[in-house]
Amino acid sequence: MTELEQPTPVAAEWPGDADASQAAQPRLEQRAGADVVARGRWTALALASAPHWKAVSAQLAALRPAARWDLRPVLQLDHVGAQLLWNHWQRRWPEVLEASPSQRELLEQVAQFSVDEPREPGPTLLDALRRFAGLGWHALETTQRFVTLIGQFVLDLVRVLRAPHRAPWRDISGHLYSTGATALPITALVGLLIGVVLAYLTAQQLRQYGGESFIVNILGLALVRELGPVLAAVLVAGRSGSAMTAQIGVMRVTEELDAMRVMGIPRGLRLVLPRVLALSLAMPLISMWTSAAAMAGGMIAADLTLGISPAYFVEALPRAVPLSNVWLALGKSAVFGFFIALIGCYHGLRVLPNTESLGQRTTSSVVISITTVILVDALFAVLFRSVGFRG
Repeated sequence: MTELEQPTPVAAEWPGDADASQAAQPRLEQRAGADVVARGRWTALALASAPHWKAVSAQLAALRPAARWDLRPVLQLDHVGAQLLWNHWQRRWPEVLEASPSQRELLEQVAQFSVDEPREPGPTLLDALRRFAGLGWHALETTQRFVTLIGQFVLDLVRVLRAPHRAPWRDISGHLYSTGATALPITALVGLLIGVVLAYLTAQQLRQYGGESFIVNILGLALVRELGPVLAAVLVAGRSGSAMTAQIGVMRVTEELDAMRVMGIPRGLRLVLPRVLALSLAMPLISMWTSAAAMAGGMIAADLTLGISPAYFVEALPRAVPLSNVWLALGKSAVFGFFIALIGCYHGLRVLPNTESLGQRTTSSVVISITTVILVDALFAVLFRSVGFRG
């Protein structure tokens, strides 16, 4: 007897099943009057479905502010759905809420037991003291390293003076050219423009009191004693100081400094000493060059605005500006060059082997160099306040 094959049972799909699934889907409807109506099942099971959750999240994000909410068409509401609605209301009741007693009771329970996220405590006095102590320790450590670098430079300088034939003269001459000769065009241009601007502004005031001839005294003292050296130092700090930091920092990134240590090549003698000596020698010359360019610009502006000829300007300048001002400017400029080069080398040696640290150290080198120039200039102004003035 042959066994008859049993037909595979096929689930019958009723037309009403799709409608029921659509009706159970959680959704929101916003009417023209800015009222919001919630429909479907707002339960954990319904919201756990990825399509339902994405649809509800998108609808909540797109809702306009509504004053009236109607939850009566909701088929089922549990704590998860109530929490979602309460969070969307920013934990405040809407102005008008239409809901069944059970829905309102559930929402009141959620509102009662919802707590705000704890705020992070603000810094205490102990935290401030710890931060200040950390900054102080960092400052002491930086000062110690910088003083160590100065001491190493002094030892290398003594070694060079005792054995001049072993000095890196080629490196020194190369840095003299790169930091000195190549900086002449930009410093002359800036100095010329500063002299023109200062002369024009001074002439406007002197003309009111009939003191046109005193423009030589004002420009001479201001440019030779103060503005020329400071302006040249700021330009060199932004130009040569940053270049020194970048050059040594790139050697750190490419591991050339590690190779020098392995080969026994002293970094202070080959990297720091040539740069510091070169800039200390070049800085006074750049300062006088900048001051001369600024004086030339001042002479041109004085001739155009006040009718003071360049011949009279050149003749009256030695009487208005004693020679001691020139020596003071030269000495101050040498100190500027020493600190700019030393700060640039220090930050270059402190670069970590990554490009981010290289950029940060280069920026810090320029900022600290310019700040140091201003501080040193103020110190010179206080210490030598009676030098260079006629009684």
